[in-house]
Amino acid sequence: MTSVKEFRVEAEPTASELGRGRFVFTDQYSVFDWGEMPDRVPRKGASLCTMGAYNFELLADDGVPTHYAGVYPADSENAAAGGDNTGPVPLAECDEPPTEMAIALTQVPELPYLGDGEYDYDAYHAAAGENYLIPLEVVFRNTVPVGSSLRSRGSPAAYGVDADEYGLEADAGEWPDEVVDLPEPVVEFSTKYEEQDRYLSREEADLIAGVADLAELEALALAVNDALNRRAESAGFVHEDGKIECLYHDGTIKVADVVGTFDENRFSYRGQEVSKEVVRQYYKRTDPEWVDAVSAAKSRARAEGVADWRTLCERSPETLPADVLDAVSDLYAAGTNAYTDTEWFDAPAVDDAVARVRDL
Repeated sequence: MTSVKEFRVEAEPTASELGRGRFVFTDQYSVFDWGEMPDRVPRKGASLCTMGAYNFELLADDGVPTHYAGVYPADSENAAAGGDNTGPVPLAECDEPPTEMAIALTQVPELPYLGDGEYDYDAYHAAAGENYLIPLEVVFRNTVPVGSSLRSRGSPAAYGVDADEYGLEADAGEWPDEVVDLPEPVVEFSTKYEEQDRYLSREEADLIAGVADLAELEALALAVNDALNRRAESAGFVHEDGKIECLYHDGTIKVADVVGTFDENRFSYRGQEVSKEVVRQYYKRTDPEWVDAVSAAKSRARAEGVADWRTLCERSPETLPADVLDAVSDLYAAGTNAYTDTEWFDAPAVDDAVARVRDL
């Protein structure tokens, strides 16, 4: 199980064949890599499943290969889980927002921890063969907000930003105190299964990817980013950044996990974040002691070579007030309605939902 969705196996993958399974989306959420938080956000699971299915079907229209195999209509989910012949269908055949998604499965071998922050990727690939989940996250960015880690990895000029446009000295190397639009999307690679994600050089990423081609991974990420940009713009959103995870099977790379939801990606609407970034920022304002404790635990784990930083964290997150959970629930539901141009949920207009979270 992940922190926000359950994972069910219906047919195990083999060394040569993909298996079958499903994601069951829950109302759990996670921020700052904490894992399961103490609250639930009503309708969040259905929102993510609906938006994810919509995006997978957009990608299919663009010829992008994915592991998506449809969704289970809400009225058939319990029956399907019980083993009858009810199968997955396209999103358009659902009368209500689904919470279960059918997917093809690949192998995910154990990634041994060697200590001192080192992992045995050779062992991972020896067990994986040529049917495996690529142990990378492929990150794409269209903007660079204040606080983005990208700012620590290069100057504006390194990413093609016009210094004059932001009133910067051409050779100063400093970023402005505002969101910066990138002239072209930037693609980066980070680890997937290490306890603390870290950004990688292309050489490191190439080794971790195994037999999967890094240039093909980058091209796939840009194709996904382009599709999401077009859809977001047509629905009144700005798609700021996101990521994909991919599987490798029989010489083909396919997009895996879930794509382009308000959890996986960062969207804004008329200058307001419309994603779980709302919850992140709320915790920064109202529970800074926990946020600081998380940062301290991660730093200590790196210094001491401890795999699981959570064991070193001295605080736990506070629960969210009911009115905050209600506002975030409306944001997910209204945002999904607007993004998919379908009234899946009884929710406020997206403008009203966004206005409400501005005041949190």
